[in-house]
Amino acid sequence: MIDIDKWLEIFCERSREVFADRIRFVGIQGSFGRGEQKPGSDIDVVLLLDRMEMDDLRRYDAMLNEIPHRELACGFVSGWQELKNWDAAELFQFYYDTTPIVGDIDELLSVIDEDSVRRSIHTGACGIYHACVHNFLHEKDSGILKGLYKSARFVVQAVYFLQTEEYIKQKALLKEAVSEPERRVMEICLLMEESDSVSKDNFESWSQELILWSGEIIRKYCG
Repeated sequence: MIDIDKWLEIFCERSREVFADRIRFVGIQGSFGRGEQKPGSDIDVVLLLDRMEMDDLRRYDAMLNEIPHRELACGFVSGWQELKNWDAAELFQFYYDTTPIVGDIDELLSVIDEDSVRRSIHTGACGIYHACVHNFLHEKDSGILKGLYKSARFVVQAVYFLQTEEYIKQKALLKEAVSEPERRVMEICLLMEESDSVSKDNFESWSQELILWSGEIIRKYCG
């Protein structure tokens, strides 16, 4: 298992060598940010610079090649001004799913309001509904369905946040906090993470449950 604290220490040290005082923020997202990492989990590291040009991306790429576990490093790189002007519906999830390492992104809270959370829920559900119907009819791919349930978890987080103003990162804790039908969505999400394969019956029934749930969310949050 990767020692993420040590990895981030190396990442921050090399970033300072490459970008110096241009670094606005470093954070960690995903499974390492939630403390739910497994062997082989991606390292979703966030780097925000004062601005970003193509040469910065080339330097960043070269820097990653000098850091252990380069094959697992992914995440988000951006200029600060671009991120500040991002769609607020996407900034909601970005802000609350990011654990700060260097600096903060609290300024983003000024644009994250109830309407942006509702739009995050609605657009997320629309994407899930469309992709799940398409997958059921055409690809019939359990891997795609697993990814859609992962996306559904973000929608569940947003629904719960809208109801309580509490953002729960950990999947197991989220499952216990929410009520039906979101709890059922989280149950299937966790089951799919633990399974290497999905039976035909489960593929059909879990697709049906996701389509019905996301459809209801679309109707409920359309305004």
